[in-house]
Amino acid sequence: MVMKQPDDRSHFLLPDLGEGVTEAELISWKVSPGDMVKEHQTLAEMETDKALVEVPSPWSGTIKELNGNVGDIILVGSALVTYDIGDAAPESVAAEVIDVAAREDAGTVVGSVSEALSVPPGFHRKPETPTASPTDDRSLATPSVRRIARDLNVDIDVVSGTGRGGRVTASDIQSHVEGPAAITPISSPAQEEIAIATRVAQPIEGISERIPFRGVRRKIAEALQHSLRTAAHFSVNEEADITDLEKRRKGLETLLGRRISPLPFVLAAVCKALRTHPRMNCTVDDFVEEIQIRSIVNLGCAVDTDHGLMVPVVKNADALGLVQLADRVSELAKECRDRTIDREDLSGGTFTVSSVGNCGGMFTTPIINYPEVGILGVGRAREQVLTKDGAFYAGFVLPMSLSCDHRVVDGAEAARFLTTIKGLLEAPEHILPTV
Repeated sequence: MVMKQPDDRSHFLLPDLGEGVTEAELISWKVSPGDMVKEHQTLAEMETDKALVEVPSPWSGTIKELNGNVGDIILVGSALVTYDIGDAAPESVAAEVIDVAAREDAGTVVGSVSEALSVPPGFHRKPETPTASPTDDRSLATPSVRRIARDLNVDIDVVSGTGRGGRVTASDIQSHVEGPAAITPISSPAQEEIAIATRVAQPIEGISERIPFRGVRRKIAEALQHSLRTAAHFSVNEEADITDLEKRRKGLETLLGRRISPLPFVLAAVCKALRTHPRMNCTVDDFVEEIQIRSIVNLGCAVDTDHGLMVPVVKNADALGLVQLADRVSELAKECRDRTIDREDLSGGTFTVSSVGNCGGMFTTPIINYPEVGILGVGRAREQVLTKDGAFYAGFVLPMSLSCDHRVVDGAEAARFLTTIKGLLEAPEHILPTV
């Protein structure tokens, strides 16, 4: 069920919970009708694409009505809570009620279950169903779309919106710039294609459980579908002889008195390889048709959780040493599993590594974490008989699978990049001279 609401100054509208977030699932209420609440007191716990968010009350008052049930999808700009403010709103409330026409975008509200959010005064969206007003003529649009309009020197208030509730989209901006002849608007990550669900006839017996397709799982599906629709995927596979690396890893474990998995070694090799092959360390902006080679290495590391796959990002990963990488990945993984990770730590990646080795898998064909152009899948290291210079020996082999966006990366470049990673893992002294 998707909740909307009429325009009423006694309503608290669900604010933006992060750039690009248009809706959130109601996980639990923290208040009840009739409760007296204080400013900043938590009203509800919401789930966005990959984070739990506490939504605080913007003012003190009495709760009259809770607009939604647990499990409902609440749209940004829809009524979340109705306050009992009597015949006239108190001045403290009236000063904080939504007035989009009187202010610029205030930014976004982000957070997690471990840190309460603070909602700036007046920071609420218009309702999804616009109402006519002689002074309310300011267009509805997200901060990212407004930025596009400013970059193109377009007055967004004169652009006709075709998005939900009359919102101006990126395609509306382009159509306005190009004129009536523009019949094929360029899509952007903020404007997803609408998928029409088709029901397939199937027997209903034998169903042991029905799980609503929403929350993190639905957001994962949307992101993967968008990546597959947009990027031209292809894969390159390779194996690395990590026999020497395994010896060094065990020696490091003895030295530190703690376990160090092979993953930080892989991450260190990827960081160095990205500097050698900068074409792999880039993102694509399909709206402006631009390839953006990044000067920083923000490494995404896929984490398996009970809530679904999450990809925290190690910022400036190439500036960290091996142990620092191991500690940072462990810290982010724990926050993902506890659902306490900040939204900022789930975005901004330039390349992603996904390891399935601890699950027993070998080769994989990972889907690109769009708008990045590459993702490395790492399988389970296994012991096997190898040969070198005509002699047999028992060694360890690490399988790797690299998926790339063929629109940006050629097959030869992908193969060279994977070969560079292989060489670094087989000669770890080049990346870990002190190990």
